[in-house]
Amino acid sequence: QVQLVESGGGLVQAGGSLRLSCAASGRMLAVNAMGWFRQAPGNQRELVAGISSGGSTNYADSVKGRFSISRDSAKNTVYLQMNSLKPEDTAVYYCNLGGSYTVPYYPGYYWGQGTQVTVSS
Repeated sequence: QVQLVESGGGLVQAGGSLRLSCAASGRMLAVNAMGWFRQAPGNQRELVAGISSGGSTNYADSVKGRFSISRDSAKNTVYLQMNSLKPEDTAVYYCNLGGSYTVPYYPGYYWGQGTQVTVSS
């Protein structure tokens, strides 16, 4: 069984930064691609970023140059560094465990519970 636990969300002013973490436990995690998604009220869940087991990354156009995804395979943890945050980044952010790496990242079956990010103007 796989468990994904996000942390690091909160309230920040526009222009600020946050770092989200996703701690994973379970089988064969080091070989899996992982990704971050977000969902704002009334909107569909959308891709933010994905990362391969080897560290290749891809991003949604809306966050390129501001967000950075990384992973620490020894800790089974994936991170999302979010800089220059905007009010439109406000959403619940979800971690996802994928399979093989694709561009754009394609979500797998397992999701975290989500962490709220609120950016005030």
